[in-house]
Amino acid sequence: MNTLNALIIDDEPLAHKVILKYAEDVPFLNIVGQVYQATDAYALLQQHSIDLLFLDIQMPKLKGLDFLRTLDRKPLVIITSAYEEYALEGYELQVCDYLLKPFRFERFLKAVHQAQKRSQPASPISPLPTMPPAEEAPDQLFLKVDKRFLQINLRDIICLESYGNYVKVWTGDNFLLTPRTLTSFEEELPSEQFARVHKSFILQKTRINYLEGNQIFMTNGMTVPIGKSYRSTVKAWTT
Repeated sequence: MNTLNALIIDDEPLAHKVILKYAEDVPFLNIVGQVYQATDAYALLQQHSIDLLFLDIQMPKLKGLDFLRTLDRKPLVIITSAYEEYALEGYELQVCDYLLKPFRFERFLKAVHQAQKRSQPASPISPLPTMPPAEEAPDQLFLKVDKRFLQINLRDIICLESYGNYVKVWTGDNFLLTPRTLTSFEEELPSEQFARVHKSFILQKTRINYLEGNQIFMTNGMTVPIGKSYRSTVKAWTT
């Protein structure tokens, strides 16, 4: 198991104390430095081989995520913050995990194991014949569900249904409820895979079972109506 050399960047002494205490019980984790503001981290990154950052967000002079954007070569990052509203922004910067303070040891351990897995060199995988070359669309999507951000594979999504100020993301017979608008999903999801067919529905094209009249029958048994303004788009699929 590879050892991870870690640096703590946090303006709260208590946060340092907690991470140091937890790290004592993780044999592959080696804390090589501690700083209390992000601007002091640059020198340590030059002096040491740092594999992992425990990075706070709200710090004086330079915030954690702004600091992260300045790095040309980024170590693995675990965010440690008391503010959940930055989670999505953090995941967009490819952080390993987002720990909301105060966090327990078992949650900390899960995060560092995730970082350790990412540190392993990837095995070469031959592309499947059915996969299109040079795929640039994202394969995963982060959804806020309750206070967590869950990562799901796009291929698992059947359809998305507007539900007031929320969206139901159907992944089979069940759905995840997330506080977003359907339009925000429409702008984010790859158009070659997903299509809006009604003011309240976006579906994955490969999950269509068949079309009949003004309805679309999905592979999970759902029936999705075709909105009047979207009928020409759907009709074009069959011509």
